[in-house]
Amino acid sequence: MGTGTSSGVPMIGCDCAVCTSPEKKDKRLRSSILVQTAHTNVVVDAGPDFRYQILRSGIKRLDGIVFTHPHKDHVAGLDDVRGFNYFMQKPMEIYGNEMTLEVIIREFPYAFTENKYPGAPNIHLNTIGQRPFQINDLFITPVLVWHLQMPVLGYRFGRFTYITDANRIDENSEEKIRDSEVIVLNALRKEKHISHFSLSEAIAEVNKLAIPAAYFTHISHQLGRHTDISKELPKGMHLAYDELSIIV
Repeated sequence: MGTGTSSGVPMIGCDCAVCTSPEKKDKRLRSSILVQTAHTNVVVDAGPDFRYQILRSGIKRLDGIVFTHPHKDHVAGLDDVRGFNYFMQKPMEIYGNEMTLEVIIREFPYAFTENKYPGAPNIHLNTIGQRPFQINDLFITPVLVWHLQMPVLGYRFGRFTYITDANRIDENSEEKIRDSEVIVLNALRKEKHISHFSLSEAIAEVNKLAIPAAYFTHISHQLGRHTDISKELPKGMHLAYDELSIIV
């Protein structure tokens, strides 16, 4: 759904090559993905662009939202599940670790009061850890990664693994990922960052795991233009872009 990030330098009034690029693949909304099976639609993260991303996708049913961690660029759009509440006539199922759900309750208190006003989002919270879980016919394996000192959950869906906001993956988690056919992994910029993989670090991680196809996401405008960076990537590695579709 989206590949960009709010990390890095402020973008208000930015006139850098990426922000002013006419190339569609340089127009990056906040990082999020839609995972679909024949019977299930699940979104990972609901950032500030969630409403527009959902409208753009054209989906009419959403079976759940799975959160990686509670930073604003991943949770701020949660209020907009109200549309699905109305059309589906049921609560939205939300999945996240205890830390993430605590932040969601604090950030959206009006959704959890005993006597909610009409139209408030209807949300059902599901606490997850590192054990696999299931949403309809979709089997999901959480993968613990580290965003500096913050535990973040990546997710494996069959042969596909999605990880964002990480700069370290422990050996146990690497074993959960290792035989994936496709990985989406964050690569913020070329320069080293305190809590995100740089491009070279992300490339090294993919090589270490020996995954044949990789797409880099959570991209800052500091990384550069899509066309330019794509030419520098090893075989089998790509920059992700908004509305990219991957069939696994």
